[in-house]
Amino acid sequence: MESQNIKPRHPEDEHIVENKELNIWEALIPVFALVAMLFYNVFFVFGDDALSGSNQFILLLGAAVAAIVGFFNKVSYEQMLEEVAENIKSTSGAILILLMVGALAGTWLISGIIPSMIYYGLQILNPTIFLAASVIICAIISIATGSSWTTSATVGIALIGIGNTLGISAGMTAGAVLSGAYFGDKMSPLSDTTNLAPAMAGAGLFEHIKYMALTTVPTITITLIVFIIIGLNLDTHGTANITDKLTAIDGAFNISPWLFVVPVLVIFMIIKKTPPLIALLVGTLLGGITALIAQPQIVTHLAGAESLTFESAYKGVMNAITVGGSVETSSADLNDLFSSSGMEGMLGTIWLIICAMVFGGVMDAIGALARISKALLSLASSTFGLFASTVASCLALNATASDQYLALVVPGKMFKKAYDDKGLAPENLSRTLEDSGTVTSVLVPWNTCGAYQSSVLGVDVAHYAYYAIFNWLSPIMTLIFAGFQIKIKQATGKL
Repeated sequence: MESQNIKPRHPEDEHIVENKELNIWEALIPVFALVAMLFYNVFFVFGDDALSGSNQFILLLGAAVAAIVGFFNKVSYEQMLEEVAENIKSTSGAILILLMVGALAGTWLISGIIPSMIYYGLQILNPTIFLAASVIICAIISIATGSSWTTSATVGIALIGIGNTLGISAGMTAGAVLSGAYFGDKMSPLSDTTNLAPAMAGAGLFEHIKYMALTTVPTITITLIVFIIIGLNLDTHGTANITDKLTAIDGAFNISPWLFVVPVLVIFMIIKKTPPLIALLVGTLLGGITALIAQPQIVTHLAGAESLTFESAYKGVMNAITVGGSVETSSADLNDLFSSSGMEGMLGTIWLIICAMVFGGVMDAIGALARISKALLSLASSTFGLFASTVASCLALNATASDQYLALVVPGKMFKKAYDDKGLAPENLSRTLEDSGTVTSVLVPWNTCGAYQSSVLGVDVAHYAYYAIFNWLSPIMTLIFAGFQIKIKQATGKL
């Protein structure tokens, strides 16, 4: 059998479906219906448990409403199904990464890697500087790897544990982690979104990064100042109990700085442009091997065996990878921290992503996404209006298409000519796409980014969104620059 030359599908190749039969009010019907149903479901019935399954079904009901609108506007069932299939196909990489993150968290727990991060982190980071330090640590890792997802899946998980032990709200810690991670993701030339945005706008990569720094540096500076102020006013209980916590961790795990070799190797692989899925798989396997060497007693316990044999070693590591496990310590406060659900714990998030892609796929198939973007574009009579319309379009697509890449691609394609017509350099569009599309995706619970980060960090979006200061401040900052005509680059190159 001859092999076929199958070309990979890239976000910039996304086809935007337009439907002249559809008007703006019809395009908005599924959006209004979805928002109303989600509001009732979350605030009146299920609360924090809404992501356990009910919100997923609400997304399917929203897709059904969009399909009905499509049928009335001459869109076939086959066309909708095809677009849904394309949408789900585009998330296959994210789904596999999610599964591998669950596996990695399992082996890194039983191997003592995460406990060692927490153990040493408790001795270095005190509550006053913890949140600001978390922003800086995650920013550095994310710039080096070009991946906010990798940052949260490695040091992010450890920082959540350290914060919990110090008595700091998990929402605060997650907000600091994501603020730093998405700053680094935006500014790293290794990031896929940092490459995608200028590709959509027609700008150069490094020109885009340099121009983006004008809004991004003030935003991260304000973020750090706010977290420093919060740290100075924190009323925590963790510092008084650190000795007990350290003793408990040391008693349950064989703690050693040598365990950091595995995460350092994983980060090094990603810096060297190893595909994240491969790097995470290697990290998972190395975590399992490390567990057998450094924590044989934990592996034996997970296997339900009395001694470490080949069979019990295999069973213990496999349990950690697939269904997770927990390690008991002498501190009741730490027992919930040292538990993992493995790959199984990611299935709810994958369920959410698939349902979100169904809704986004139907919305795209009936032409609603293109219609909404065009309506926003028609409101852009001034330079500020053009920037504001771009921001609104990115936010709307993060909420409706449920995909970060579509929030860059669709507005990028729709607004490019408008920026050219106003004599604005393409860096204006690429910067606005990143300031409003890339970073706000994590603030939408059913967006792939929001679902991923919430699952990996173990914190609901509603609990961290307020503290993800960099993420919600970025689109505001880009509008401030546009409103006051600060450093708006013309096509001639003048600022």
